Amino acid sequence: MKFDGIPRFAEEKVRKLLLSFPVVAIIGARQVGKTTLAKKIGSDWKYFDLEDDGDFDLLSYDPKFFFSQYPEKVILDEAQEYPALFRTLRGVVDQNPKWKGRFLLTGSSSPDLLKNLSESLAGRVAIVELGTLKAREYYQKPISPFYHLFEQKLDPENLPKEPPDLTISHMQKVWLRGGYPEPLLEGEEVFYNQWMENYRQTYLNRDIAKLFPRLNRVAYRRFLSMLCQLSGTIINRSELGRAVEVGESTIRDYLDIAEGTFLFRVVSSFERKIEKAVTKMPKGYIRDSGLLHYLLKLGDIESLLGHPIVGKSFEGFILDEISKGLHATMVTNWQCGYYRTVKKGEIDLIIDGPFGTLPIEIKRGEKIDRRKLKTLSSFVEEHHLPFGLLINQSEAPGWISKTIYQLPVGWI
Repeated sequence: MKFDGIPRFAEEKVRKLLLSFPVVAIIGARQVGKTTLAKKIGSDWKYFDLEDDGDFDLLSYDPKFFFSQYPEKVILDEAQEYPALFRTLRGVVDQNPKWKGRFLLTGSSSPDLLKNLSESLAGRVAIVELGTLKAREYYQKPISPFYHLFEQKLDPENLPKEPPDLTISHMQKVWLRGGYPEPLLEGEEVFYNQWMENYRQTYLNRDIAKLFPRLNRVAYRRFLSMLCQLSGTIINRSELGRAVEVGESTIRDYLDIAEGTFLFRVVSSFERKIEKAVTKMPKGYIRDSGLLHYLLKLGDIESLLGHPIVGKSFEGFILDEISKGLHATMVTNWQCGYYRTVKKGEIDLIIDGPFGTLPIEIKRGEKIDRRKLKTLSSFVEEHHLPFGLLINQSEAPGWISKTIYQLPVGWI
């Protein structure tokens, strides 16, 4: 299966945004398919790779002349390589602000990327985050009707009612291997392992070394190892600092780097004015489950299922799948959080946005003791919500209580 032949759900969104904005930026981790998507959308556009010395020099030597020669239909790949680009583009766009669909940027591996885009091109750029392949993209299925839920106020009538078209074994393959397109599509074990090792080495020895030349890479490598072991748990910076043997302020910087390079996802605590005290520290997950499993040396499903990380890994996989699905829609102003009381009652994921609040419990098994859903049921009742979700590895959706709907993982 060829990488460039896989349709991406974000394609329609990018095309729509180009009709409304002069600049659209596709951001995300390295090797997730940003360039492939940009070239597909702008198949007849001029393409410049700013990691290529020739293209970089062509643009940076005289940016104003460059944009006079290429005023529209231009793809600028790895735009973070030239930070002054964003300020220059602002002036170019402002000369004719009604001229839409002119520039398509891609960017990765830079914590300053979003800051440069939002500060220099505010109101002029639409930003689309592209993740690794969703399971439904890999199997070339349409985006799940689950995401129609978020296009309006949450209504249980819009929940999928039929058994999913992806089986548990389908989903487990992508859960184990992750979604980086090239190794997943290649399907060969030796290539997969070599690709993952090269990705790790490139991240540490090129990307991080280039962005942060004074960073202690030995300590940062230890930090990444700890992040893998703690994926899905509450982030305690002081404990992390003691384990890595660096100060808490350094751990804060390391977390910013890991998050800013799209390796790690920080999930904040969901807080509302309710009577229960809640844990306020954030949780965090390694974004791609395949990379997590590779770094933990879990090469097959049996090893994964027997490892203590299995439950948290499944949580992270579902969170990433849902996040990628939402990023592919036109829904805006949504956030993911989690909920935990001081008495240890917990809800794995809460999605909040203009559509309302949707609490989600994620369980790896097919069945669950309903007593374990007490916190979810209470949360729905206390916040006067229409329903809550249980996402698990069941075969069919359906109500398991008056307010909790079971949704098989195949619909995510």
